[in-house]
Amino acid sequence: MKKYQFWFATGSQDLYGDECLTHVAEHSKIIVERLNASGMLPCEVVWKPTLITNELIRKTFNDANADESCAGVITWMHTFSPAKSWILGLQEYRKPLLHLHTQFNEEIPYDTIDMDFMNENQSAHGDREYGHIVTRMGIERKVIVGHWADEKVVRRIASWMRTAIGIMESSHIRVVRVADNMRNVAVTEGDKVEAQIKFGWEVDAYPVNEIAAYVKDVSKGDIDTLVEEYYDKYEILLEGRDPEEFKKHVAVQAGIEIGFERFLKEKEYHAVVTHFGDLGALKQLPGLAIQRLMEKGYGFGAEGDWKTAAMVRLMKLMTAGMKDAKGTSFMEDYTYNLVPGREGILQAHMLEVCPTIAEGKIGIKVNPLSMGDREDPARLVFTSKTGPAVATSLIDLGTRFRLIVNSVDCKKVEKPMPKLPVATAFWTPQPDLATGAESWILAGGAHHTAFSYDLTAEQIGDWGEAMGIEVVYIDKDTTIRGLKNELRWNSVAFR
Repeated sequence: MKKYQFWFATGSQDLYGDECLTHVAEHSKIIVERLNASGMLPCEVVWKPTLITNELIRKTFNDANADESCAGVITWMHTFSPAKSWILGLQEYRKPLLHLHTQFNEEIPYDTIDMDFMNENQSAHGDREYGHIVTRMGIERKVIVGHWADEKVVRRIASWMRTAIGIMESSHIRVVRVADNMRNVAVTEGDKVEAQIKFGWEVDAYPVNEIAAYVKDVSKGDIDTLVEEYYDKYEILLEGRDPEEFKKHVAVQAGIEIGFERFLKEKEYHAVVTHFGDLGALKQLPGLAIQRLMEKGYGFGAEGDWKTAAMVRLMKLMTAGMKDAKGTSFMEDYTYNLVPGREGILQAHMLEVCPTIAEGKIGIKVNPLSMGDREDPARLVFTSKTGPAVATSLIDLGTRFRLIVNSVDCKKVEKPMPKLPVATAFWTPQPDLATGAESWILAGGAHHTAFSYDLTAEQIGDWGEAMGIEVVYIDKDTTIRGLKNELRWNSVAFR
């Protein structure tokens, strides 16, 4: 990912004289310096000279557009800034926008406050003027309110920065579809042209054997080296299989990992979709190989699901470099535990769950797979971490996209599952299983999800709103009556 910066633009005007403007510049520089020194922001904030004229505002926004390292602009009105001055700049601006509604002083200086102080420190006044014009122009932006030194405010700025990076990087995502969509399946399909218009995603299909050729060309030496890495890094779970025969199956996945990655790098793709019904010359359904590619940051979707593949890639970009990250993965709803008081959904897939979400040891197993008509594939097996997370589903309703964001609580499974040879997670959707599942189905959510411990519903939802699509939240405050009404209203608002 690029080393992004965010510009800090302070609004004012010259009505109160040069001394006031000097203070405005000093204050905004201090804010930028302290934000950068906080250690909480994923990117650097860059101070820009105070904006007081139409020409300078317009130039600053256009310079931001042209600067590839700039991922967004943070705006703040220190004094009153006439909003008409911002119209041309805002009209031409094309990147994420944050309106930081703050003021330099935290507390009213009761003993010394006079009209000079009032004139100079009127963000409560100026930010409303600015906010009005942004709303009138229908421009999507994030608004954060509070004192700039408050840790909660800084953390919200940091959170928005990751959303802004997702907005910027979305237009660079390229997905390769190995073969086509799973036959007769609806939810994994969608309008790929509209997705490129809305999100900037390029989604291209290749015959499976064109990619299988890259796998075939991988040398035995390269495969042996990677297999050795596997054996050093993971627990080998033979479960009665012959060790040499087991290693041969693992070696097939090593060849697939190397071949697929070479193809993705050469063709500049960032996410991949496979389909067990069309494997061509591949000896196994890619399993361990895909898990490792996801761990490296590639997106993935199964059975032709390019929307989930792109979302996994997007969410991995948004969490890149995050301290103490717990992981992001492709996931699928499988089966319920409906015992009262212990409700939850067992999450897994045939093979492809990202090991970034693993807790504890990760093992390699080789087991038969009824789908795909190929030899037994090797896969990584583990159980996931616990804690709050988000599960997202991007669906195509024919006339528009809808992004469903469900807050979930990940838990440990109650008992070991020794006969289940796949990686698993177990979660209860908020507000509870019955309401969460009913809401998901009413909203049209898919069985595949892009899942992350490290992003919030707010971050994902802000991305969807910036893309101009419908966003539906399912969380602790969701009720079925309220959700049904929201879906009805949205059907009018997002025609």
